[in-house]
Amino acid sequence: RGAISTLGDPFTGFIEPDVAAINREDDSGSFEGIGAYVTMKEGRLMIVSTFKDQPAEKAGLRRNDIVLKVDDTPIENMSIYEAISLIRGPAGTPVRLTILRKGEEEPFEVEIIRARIEIPVVESEMRDDGIAYVSLLDFSSDASDKLDKAIQEMMKQNPKGLILDLRGNPGGWLNEAVLVSGLFLPKDSVVVIERYKDQDPEVLRTPYRPTVPDIPLVVLVDGGSASASEIVAGALQDHGRAILIGEKTFGKGSVQWPHELSNGAELRVTVARWFTPNDRAIHGQGLEPDIVVERTEEDVDAERDPQLDRAVEYLLTGQ
Repeated sequence: RGAISTLGDPFTGFIEPDVAAINREDDSGSFEGIGAYVTMKEGRLMIVSTFKDQPAEKAGLRRNDIVLKVDDTPIENMSIYEAISLIRGPAGTPVRLTILRKGEEEPFEVEIIRARIEIPVVESEMRDDGIAYVSLLDFSSDASDKLDKAIQEMMKQNPKGLILDLRGNPGGWLNEAVLVSGLFLPKDSVVVIERYKDQDPEVLRTPYRPTVPDIPLVVLVDGGSASASEIVAGALQDHGRAILIGEKTFGKGSVQWPHELSNGAELRVTVARWFTPNDRAIHGQGLEPDIVVERTEEDVDAERDPQLDRAVEYLLTGQ
């Protein structure tokens, strides 16, 4: 742990066996916790998004909230895996979070009762205005298949355009990002470039012909769109297949190599950085939308979505 901490990389970490088991549980599609996506930003644990109707949302947690403590344990400069392991726990048990929120003078405490959380991967809707909408919430295993099925179902109604919502999507499996990109891009299109310190770059390309028709496409992004979300958004933007609407993305463009140890623990080490097909750096930079539209906390509280409204306007008018 001491050697790892000297690297200064919050995404490199030694993961205890119980935490590694939690990560594997995520891949199964459900877990016990509060129902929130989190990431590390400048050594602090930040709420990326909350699951609809789950404990974190019901307790009033918001995007960009900073978690300072879990119960009485300060978590600043912990690895993301250690922090998550403190927040997770058996359904029905309480956890107390100390929250720092922009606009609030002092941190405050929130008590949340943990629950069994079913991870919603895809949500879709064929809108009355003829626009197909699909939200991809993470890049877990089979995310590309679930997304493809949802889109194909809506394609039967001949939509005027498609909105792919990656807001609040913290990422996941790199291979799923390549496959999702491949739903929209020609076979052999460059999706992402991986640059390693001591070896040649690796170029990842779409493996199949696209399954989604070449209809107008908008990708919604925000500060919670990270990692695999940025790979997909960057690839579609660079190839001119979609325009990005929303806010600048998170800027997490690093590759972690997982190694399972004999005791069930796991070591994850950052080994490379991601770059878009046009060789734009993702890590620490983020992606700039083609059309910048903010969504304020006041908008969220009033259930307004100016980013979605702007995407619909663009698809209906072409501008």
